[in-house]
Amino acid sequence: MANGLSLDLGWPSYQQSTVERWHNNQRSEELDYIAEEVPIALVYNGVPHVVMLATPTNLEEFALGFSITEGIIGDPQELLSSRVFNRANGIEVQLKIPEQRFSCLSDKGRNLTGRTGCGLCGATTLKQAIRQPPPVQGKLSVTSEELISALAEVKQRQKLNKLTGSVHAAAWAVPGQGIVDLREDVGRHNALDKLIGLLLKSNRDLSAGFVIVTSRASYEMVQKSAFVGITLLAAISAPTGLAIRLAHDTGVTLIGFARDQQHVVYTHPQRLLHPQHT
Repeated sequence: MANGLSLDLGWPSYQQSTVERWHNNQRSEELDYIAEEVPIALVYNGVPHVVMLATPTNLEEFALGFSITEGIIGDPQELLSSRVFNRANGIEVQLKIPEQRFSCLSDKGRNLTGRTGCGLCGATTLKQAIRQPPPVQGKLSVTSEELISALAEVKQRQKLNKLTGSVHAAAWAVPGQGIVDLREDVGRHNALDKLIGLLLKSNRDLSAGFVIVTSRASYEMVQKSAFVGITLLAAISAPTGLAIRLAHDTGVTLIGFARDQQHVVYTHPQRLLHPQHT
């Protein structure tokens, strides 16, 4: 197995491997591209907090997005510094935050490993896991044509997924502009945290656009979106009941099954305009 594209600190985002492929009972040897997942340790003020399995790209954006959406810091300016280090068995991101924030973090006790698809891994109490974001604000209006167009654009811009077929994307779309930003990761929560980190670093107006995720809409995906003021979340797969209830309570427009010229609006449909309503 050979290394693929090297993006962060020499860790490849994918590997190349010769595989035995069968089609219609015919065998062939082909070169395949396989997505990598690497242990990423987030260390706050010198103390390890959590290890996540993630694609080793855009890690400073991931750390910022994770820190905000998990309530570790309340503002991007509170991430005083971030440094990424290559280690023998993974990557370490060393983060400096204000002592007051660190004292609160020390009480959470989330020194556990987060699996690739895990959103609440390491949460030790119900209060810590089920955090209620404040209601979102903003008067976003998106036409169904803009949503459909953005969905098609996401598929075209997933470079890593085109190679490997195994990574999720989270994309930021703005009415009239289409997809503005996109991040990919083997974990759907990681992809969203990377995107949120990028949006915060870029000083985007988070009430002026919407997010598309190539996954189901779980509770944590709605929670992360609402915490930073995103008012519309569209997922290509189904939402969960808890996700729908949270979206309803926080004012988030939640859309599921957004694919193949169709979609289902579960909450706050006023932001999505269809032809008969325009």
